[in-house]
Formats: sequence, C-alpha cells, structure tokens
Amino acid sequence: MTFPQTVDASLQGAQPGAQGAPDILPVVLAGGSGTRLWPLSREAHPKQLIGLLGERSLLESTVARLDSLARPGSNGGLLICAQEHRFMVADQLKVSRRDWQVMVEPAGRNTAPALTLAAMRASAGGGDPVLVVMPADHAILDAPAFARAVSVAAGLAQQGRIVALGVVPQRAETGYGYIETGEALDADKGALAAGARGLCRFVEKPPREIAEAFVNGGRHWWNSGIFVMRASVWLAAIRALRADIAHACEDAYRKGSADGASWRIDAKSFLDCPSDSIDYAVMERLAQGGLKGAVVPLEVGWSDVGSWDAVWNIMPKDAAGNVTRGDVLLEDTSDTYVHSEGRLVACVGTQDLIVVETADAVLVADKSRAQDVKALVGRIREGERTEAAHHRKVARPWGYYDSIERGSRYQVKRIVVTPGATLSLQVHYHRNEHWIVVSGTARVTRGDEVFLLGENQSTYVPMGVMHRLENVGRVPLEMIEVQCGSYLGEDDIVRFDDNYGRHVER
Repeated sequence: MTFPQTVDASLQGAQPGAQGAPDILPVVLAGGSGTRLWPLSREAHPKQLIGLLGERSLLESTVARLDSLARPGSNGGLLICAQEHRFMVADQLKVSRRDWQVMVEPAGRNTAPALTLAAMRASAGGGDPVLVVMPADHAILDAPAFARAVSVAAGLAQQGRIVALGVVPQRAETGYGYIETGEALDADKGALAAGARGLCRFVEKPPREIAEAFVNGGRHWWNSGIFVMRASVWLAAIRALRADIAHACEDAYRKGSADGASWRIDAKSFLDCPSDSIDYAVMERLAQGGLKGAVVPLEVGWSDVGSWDAVWNIMPKDAAGNVTRGDVLLEDTSDTYVHSEGRLVACVGTQDLIVVETADAVLVADKSRAQDVKALVGRIREGERTEAAHHRKVARPWGYYDSIERGSRYQVKRIVVTPGATLSLQVHYHRNEHWIVVSGTARVTRGDEVFLLGENQSTYVPMGVMHRLENVGRVPLEMIEVQCGSYLGEDDIVRFDDNYGRHVER
C-alpha cells in the first residue's frame, strides 16, 4: 500500500460521489482497552484481540463481517489501532478478504480524532467514499441484516446525512447511551421501508427510571456506536464544530510516515490533539453545524460486549441460565458466568456470579456489579501491579513468551518464536540468560559467535554480551529461558537492531 506524504487538496472540499450504489469504505476503530472485561482483557492485549465469544477474536469477527459489503472496485478498508497492538492487528486482519490499511496512533485520543484521520486518508486520493465507521469490539449475530441496514444508511449518507445505527431496545439498560429519534424519513422508499427516522438528540447513559421510560416510549434507541457518512461530510462537520481537532489531525497526518505495511501518525502533532468522542464532538451538535442526521434501526443481535454481564447476556445458556467456557463444573448453580483459561473451576450453590480464571488472576464478582470491574482495574494500576497491563503470556511480533515462574533473583520463561522470525540484536546489563531448546532450530548470535542449537541443546548468555535469537526452521522454535540477576524487568533491554520498528540505540 502507499500513503501520501501530504494531505490532498481534495480535503478542502471533496465532492459528493456519483449517484447510484455508493462507494463504501469500512473504518474500524480498534483502540479500546476493555477494562471492564479484566482479567481476560488487558491493556497490552485488549478485548477486541481476544476470543471472548468464540474461537475468533472480536476484531476477526468484525472484519470478516465487513467482507459482505465488498463490491467490485470497492474492496478496501481502514483500521485505526494503538502502536503496541499493530502486529497482533496485522495478523488478525488475515481472516478478511479486504485490502486493509492500518493507521497507527501514538496515543489514544478517543474516536473523533481517529475518524478524522481515517476521513483524511479516504479523501487523500481525490475520492469521497461513504465511510461505515464501527468499533472493533462489538458483537453482531445477524450479518445479512447488518449488511441491509448499512445499505440503507449508505443511501442516506450519499444525500449528505450523517447516519447513526440505533438498536431498538428490548430492556432498560443503564450502560448504553440512547438516541432520541424523530419522524419517519420519506427521503426515499428504501429508507421509509427500513424504518429510518430523523435524529433529534443523543442522551448519555441514563439512570434506570429514565431508561425504563425510554424503552416504554419507543422513541429512544440504543446508540450502537456505528456511524455512516461521506468522508467530505465528516471533514466539514469536524472543521465547523471542532476546528482544534481538525487542525491537529491534519498536521499529524501530513507529518506521518510509512512503517512497513502501516502508516504511523506523527506523535508530536497528535499528542497535542484534544481527546473527544464522535458523539460529543459532532453528533450532539449537528444542528449547530447546519448538518442533517438520521437513524437507521439495527436489529441484528447487537451487543457492545462492554462488561461481563453483557457477555453473559449474549451467550447461549443452559437450563439454569449458566454460561460456561473452559474446564468448568457446576453444582446447584444458576444465572452464573464461569470462564476458565486453564485450571478446573468448580461452583457450588452460586447464583448471579461472574467467575473468570486466567493464569495469573481470578475475578469473582456479583453480576449486578459488573460495571465496577473498571474501578478495580484502576486500583491494580495504582498499585503498579503488572496484571492491569499484561497477561502472564505476552505477545511479541516474533511470537510470544510465557513467564512460568519468578523469584527475587530468577525468572523462567517459555519462549516460542514463529518460523523465520528474529528477535532484536540486544544486550542486558542486569541479568544472565540460560537458553534450552525444546523443539525447533535456533540460530544464536552471542558476541562474535554465530551458531545453531537444536533440540535438547543449550547455551549461556552473560550479562553485557550482545546477542540475538532467530528461528531458521520451518516449525515454531520453543525454548526455556532461565534469567538470573539483580533486575529482571523487561526494560533491561538495549536494542541495536530490530526488524519491527522498535527503538534502537544509535
């Protein structure tokens, strides 16, 4: 893929696309952290990248679903993600038939700046596609119905409207925002038949009594966080309503640079960008900008999968209302969610609980308090514990490592390197390392030496000696690493060469 070095002149006023079937460009926002789904979701490996509902991750399910929107000449897609997730994202995008382009944010600035960067990229070649903007971490059970709703919304967007997809609520929900809808649209027969309405206003997460009134009144729909609009319409809206965001994003995009298959947004310019959501920055103020809105109903089995009670709600249940994943035994248990990542988890006589087991943490919570997990993660972070950010098993662009055991002056890791992958040329100043090859073939650089290690062979890397590990075989390289020293943190790495764009000493 190629990216322009400067913002195209078409950004100053892109023209509407031709009438007929609109040119649709999906935009996936993959920057969330999913703290309410701890301990399965962590900062370094958030909910969109894990198999929360099945074998596929939420991101993989999202991009696979978007394949149904493809048509000849319109098979691209844009994805915005955080710097630390770009390699995992690139790997998961392989499930899609689309030609995805990844834009890497140096820091999170919420959804309005992310969409602005995507609209600039979409317009840079002179086009004006209809953007279908959605989070990477939501669940949609009925993909054909989703495609039909997007088609209706795209037709309205072609006319210059900013369209929100709203979910007709089945229950009072205090964890979602709402959209107050207006009269039925008669802009075209398709929109009228689909139940599209005018957009009156957005309402933030309401207390229960108001949420119940919304459901009974029938005019308020859940805000799905999915929006459809032409790129030029969004750019005009953000310039009119949040010029500070528009200017910062334009500068950050213009000064960005290619990084392999990704486009890295300029850090200095983007860090100066205000943080704001699509809802607050534009959707709640459409009338101020002289813009037209619309809402199209989304009746597809949607969930934002934002907390453990939402996961329980969307998953198939047994006769007693329980949802289980992994090695789980239940006795006299009802309306409980139990997730095991490895060990046997047994529940006796429980009701309305959430139990989630991982290698390094276990969560037990009342299902009605699922939203409070976010506050718990805040306390873990304040205590400077690693469990807020990392799993015991940590993904790397070359594979992964699993911290099996740790003491005051030693650590044992299982390291798996994918075929053809190479770790950085590096040195440690506070630890020694002992490497034992379990399976596969390793090429080791140690000081001036370069040699091969096969199964059941080992070597020793003293502190202060430059070294590198490579998998030169066709199968994964599995090793046991024993670290010994006064400091065992991951920041005791000085890199001198790296294939993955990470910082190196010059």
